[in-house]
Amino acid sequence: MNTPITVVGGGLAGLTAAIAVAETGVPVRLHEAHQTLGGRGRATPPPHVAHEGAHVFYADGPHYTWLKKRGFVAGLGWPGITDAMKVGFRADDRIRHVPPLGMLRAQSRKWLQAPVDVDFHSWATDRWDERTATQVANAISVVTYDANTGRLSAAFVWDLFQRALGANIPGVRWIRGGWQQVIDRMITRATELGVVVETGSRVDALPTDGPVIVATELDSARRLLGDETLHGTGGFTALLDLGVTKDRRDRFVCFDLDEGGFHECYSAQDDTIAPKGESLYQLQMPVRDNESRDEAHRRLERFADATVPDRRSRTTFHRTSTAKGRTGALDLPGTTWRDRHAIDRGNGVYLAGDMVAAPGMRGEISINSALTAAASAVAVARRGSGVRPSIEPA
Repeated sequence: MNTPITVVGGGLAGLTAAIAVAETGVPVRLHEAHQTLGGRGRATPPPHVAHEGAHVFYADGPHYTWLKKRGFVAGLGWPGITDAMKVGFRADDRIRHVPPLGMLRAQSRKWLQAPVDVDFHSWATDRWDERTATQVANAISVVTYDANTGRLSAAFVWDLFQRALGANIPGVRWIRGGWQQVIDRMITRATELGVVVETGSRVDALPTDGPVIVATELDSARRLLGDETLHGTGGFTALLDLGVTKDRRDRFVCFDLDEGGFHECYSAQDDTIAPKGESLYQLQMPVRDNESRDEAHRRLERFADATVPDRRSRTTFHRTSTAKGRTGALDLPGTTWRDRHAIDRGNGVYLAGDMVAAPGMRGEISINSALTAAASAVAVARRGSGVRPSIEPA
């Protein structure tokens, strides 16, 4: 086969699609507009390795099986027992060691089914009370980046809450070196498979030969495909990466049940991402409607003061940013992942990324959609050859 499959975008979705195609023996060419691959999986260089958001994996889906089989998520890091016990919950402007009773009751309802067509806040208020509904929604804002998570589909929020904070064995996994390590391994694998990678290569028009997988953010995909329907619902959050000298009072994780903030010490499970004797945190605070970025960052700084004692005198690294539309798709009442933008756009064009019709959350959507897109593109490329593609299904 001389006509390659084209992949536009070199982030997690694009690299997944390129590798999946190349593993079948079909030639693939990947275009990335930036000078480096990785998209949101990129990180700052050492000594403080900071990411564009909370980067962890959950090991309870097909995306993780695909990554693990190829060695992309090898080398796990785990917090020590002492650090793992330092979990906090901010409620009524006070840091607690355990969640409020109402949230504990919600966490225990593992088998409860929530409706798709009702917003989470209304459903949870009817089942428990308004305070519990707000606290549960704020607890899962770490995933949605949304200041009003309660407005989303009850089924969507409840599934995220039970998966991340429910009464089950935690599926979270931390990779030593962070997502950048995973991206580097994927780049190595793509190179070994013969993927032709062109960085600094902005694609302004679809190639006319062979299938195309568009693995970009929806804004870029909308312009490239000329499809004005390509819009998605995502969150908006302020981020703070913070390096401090170590202190026994520091916490590993803290969920802000009052305002939806989140605090995690990434160096607790991976001491390679910060200098010796330092801790590296990332904190987030969802931006409210009609709130300025500056005000959201001020609320985030106040949250940091509450969770990292005397942090202003101990700070060695400080970086602020915002993340908008980087959470993966958020499903509104009456919709599920199946109602998102279709992967198959017709005429041999496929869409991959975290805002399309594939299951999972955040990067999982990117991986699952990329595998589906790759399998379809290979099938089109081989049509009439009598050879069936052998890509693992998402």
